[in-house]
Amino acid sequence: MSAGGPGAAQASAGTAAARFAEAAARFPACRVVVLGDIMLDRYVAGATDRVSPEAPVPVVLVEREWDVPGGAANVAANVRALGAQCDLVGVAGDDDAGRALARALAAVGVGHRFVTSPGRPTTVKTRVLAQGQQVVRVDRERAGDHDDRVADKLLERLEGRLAGAGALVLADYDKGALPAGVIRATAMSSAGRI
Repeated sequence: MSAGGPGAAQASAGTAAARFAEAAARFPACRVVVLGDIMLDRYVAGATDRVSPEAPVPVVLVEREWDVPGGAANVAANVRALGAQCDLVGVAGDDDAGRALARALAAVGVGHRFVTSPGRPTTVKTRVLAQGQQVVRVDRERAGDHDDRVADKLLERLEGRLAGAGALVLADYDKGALPAGVIRATAMSSAGRI
């Protein structure tokens, strides 16, 4: 059998699976820091059996609403779901959505260090579901790079979380938390420490 045949592929897959199992076994002893654009994902779900007389859209009778971490907050929630400890650093508004996001993160065991950007709301993505299908998504956000004061506070909060971390994840959703200067400063700050 040649080196590139089915036997080699099976051996490679077996090796990869063994490496993954070994890494997964160590994951609960790890602490990961996530830095990035945080959001609140809000869901509104219900039934629909008619079309609105005002426009050709379904009328959804709301039966259930819930919030989950979104964007970089979702990345942090996924890290936590894999068993690692996780700290999240990002920018949220001083608003009800920011408080809802903090509650959603606490519910899944993610520590968080939010920076507040004056006059800027927490990014919220609201998905309306009917019969299990997404009908529409409504976004509330103000994208664009944060000012230098907010960027400096992000880096300060990050610095306080890096000690003892096993990994740093940058989660960029193009909302302004990770401009080039923050990424460069983060690379320099974390070099040799993680």
